Amino acid sequence: MLNDRSSALSLLRTRRSGKPRSLIEPGPDEDQIARMVEIAGRTPDHGKLTPWRFLRIRPADRAALAGLLERAYRDANPAPGRLEIEAAHRFAHQAPELIVAFSCPVEGTKIPVWEQELSCGAACMNLQHAAHAMGFVAGLVTGWAAYSPIVLKGLGGSGSERIAGFIFIGTPAEELEERIRPDVGDILSDWVPGG
Repeated sequence: MLNDRSSALSLLRTRRSGKPRSLIEPGPDEDQIARMVEIAGRTPDHGKLTPWRFLRIRPADRAALAGLLERAYRDANPAPGRLEIEAAHRFAHQAPELIVAFSCPVEGTKIPVWEQELSCGAACMNLQHAAHAMGFVAGLVTGWAAYSPIVLKGLGGSGSERIAGFIFIGTPAEELEERIRPDVGDILSDWVPGG
């Protein structure tokens, strides 16, 4: 079953990520991607700093991304196995669309970096909500590549920027999995003054 798009609340209540390796064509077109990013831009942003940005890796550039990932992996693991290198190449080629999210905190402002990082996470979630609302499925992953200085530099990251995640977008090839969600009583409590 896909995410329920019958209403905004139904979508939010049923939203499930897709496994990037299980996302196939069709993916979003240019206009849909632009709309997704526009919607992500409506994220709460204390100080109006826009402490995040997105980088699209076009399908034609996925082989170059695979090469970058292989170089970075070999740098960190001088004697990698064949399966590890193949996994890096598969990562680069999964799903029809790939958008890399960067956390770009603005230094020297009164807005704490932590708040700016929270805003980045919210922007990633809004982009995924937009993808799901358009009938696609998205999945955000990190993994070793998100923490690699070589990958960061190879993707044009600089200064205090960090890769917040790789957002893969497409159509699910299989049933989306539901996972156990927390009970409201386990994540919501009432404050007791003086307690």
